[in-house]
Amino acid sequence: MTLALADLIGLAGAAVLVAAFACSNPSKAMNLFPFNLLNLAGVLALIASLRAHFKIGSMTLEIVWAAIALAGMVRALPTRARA
Repeated sequence: MTLALADLIGLAGAAVLVAAFACSNPSKAMNLFPFNLLNLAGVLALIASLRAHFKIGSMTLEIVWAAIALAGMVRALPTRARA
């Protein structure tokens, strides 16, 4: 398998995982702030580990995952303030 093909497969896998994560955010039955905070902490740890063994698909997934987690945290803040 060529490097370009491996990158395309990695990017496709990242897109699938991000889509699955994004679908869980609209849930109103869970407290979204701690859920997204934990996801952000995990993403930051994975990004740190990717500095040693860089993979474009994994880094793309982690960057998008972090953006979704941050957006979820921002969206959850007004809900927390009202509680």
